[in-house]
Amino acid sequence: MTTAAKSTLTIGEVSELTGLTTHTLRFYEQEGLFIAPVRRNAAGRRVFTPDEVAWLKVCAKLRSSGMPLPEIRHYAQLVLQGPGTETERFAILRRHEAKVQQQVADLQEALDVIHGKVELYARRLAAGTADQLWRNGPECDPPPDAA
Repeated sequence: MTTAAKSTLTIGEVSELTGLTTHTLRFYEQEGLFIAPVRRNAAGRRVFTPDEVAWLKVCAKLRSSGMPLPEIRHYAQLVLQGPGTETERFAILRRHEAKVQQQVADLQEALDVIHGKVELYARRLAAGTADQLWRNGPECDPPPDAA
């Protein structure tokens, strides 16, 4: 086996490494999300390099954090264009970073509310008064920072 053959991975191996299904990997190829054309071996099967796997892991995180496929495709196209597109690539990543930071903040706020309700139920269950919850509407503790 040649060194090049040893350093490539099958679509199944890439699926295991990235958590993306083989169907998703084929879809990503069709959608133009790769930063280089997908190569094929002598049998016509897709083969991937470790660098392509690393890129796919980035794509998966961009996608799972809410970046739309067209935006990922645009980013990949800019990478393919090479030097001179760094500022635009940076802007795409900064915009997405800001969106994800807002999502994290929103989720933290939701978690704080849920945690407050869990604490309320824990206290009421321990005191034997849980049957009184919601009798007169919702019972909400003030958020920790409202004190």
